[in-house]
Amino acid sequence: MSHFSTSPLGWLKALLAPLMLATLAACATPFNADVSRFASQLPAPQGQTFAVVADDPALAGGLEFSQYARLVKARMAQLGYAPAASAADATLIVRFDYGVDKGRERVRSTGFADPYWGSWYSPRMGYWGGRRGYYRPFGYARYGAWGYGWYDPWFDNGVESYTVYTSGISLKIDRKADGQRLFEGKAEAVSTSNRLQHLVPNLVEAMFTDFPGNSGETVRISVAPEKKRGN
Repeated sequence: MSHFSTSPLGWLKALLAPLMLATLAACATPFNADVSRFASQLPAPQGQTFAVVADDPALAGGLEFSQYARLVKARMAQLGYAPAASAADATLIVRFDYGVDKGRERVRSTGFADPYWGSWYSPRMGYWGGRRGYYRPFGYARYGAWGYGWYDPWFDNGVESYTVYTSGISLKIDRKADGQRLFEGKAEAVSTSNRLQHLVPNLVEAMFTDFPGNSGETVRISVAPEKKRGN
C-alpha cells in the first residue's frame, strides 16, 4: 500500500491542492503600473487634430500595432482631440511604442514545507516547466525511507520558482508644424504574464489616467481587473 494514501499529510495535500488552485483562479488582483509623464505647453483639445503613428518603424503598418493604436486613438478622442484623416492632416503627431522583455526567474517561499518526507535533499540537474521561458535549473528532489525521488510542486520544500516580465509603453506627442515635443510618457509594469494583448490595454489605461498628470512625476497607478471595471 502506498504510504501517500495512509499518511495524514498525504490526504491533506490531496484535499488542499484543488482548493489552492481554485483560490488562485478566483483572486483578481489589480494591474499596477509605474507611469512617468512630462508635458510642455500641451495645447487644449479645441481645434487640435491628431494621428497615432509607430515610434518604431518596424511596427508601422502591422495589424497588432493597429489594434493597440486604436486604444490610444480612443483615449485621445475622449480627451477632446479630434482624429485626423491621416498624419499629413494632423496638427499633433502621437508616437506610440510597446514591448515586453524575455522575463527573469524569481524564487519565493510557499509556506507549505512537508516534514513527513524528511529533510534530505539530493541535487537534480536539468530543467522543468511547460510554458515558454519558464525553466527551473538545478532543482532538488527529496529522498528518504519512503518515496525515493518523490516531488510535489505544492508540498516540496516550501519554495517555488516563477517567471516575471517587465512590459512597457511609450507615448510622445509632437506638434507637427515645428516638430516640438509637447508630451512624453512611459508606463511600465512587472507581472507574470507576457501576453501583450492583456498588458498593452492596461498600460494604455494607466497612461491616460489623470492625463497629462504632473510633469516630471512618477506615480503608481492601479487598473481594476477587467470584470470589475465600470462597476
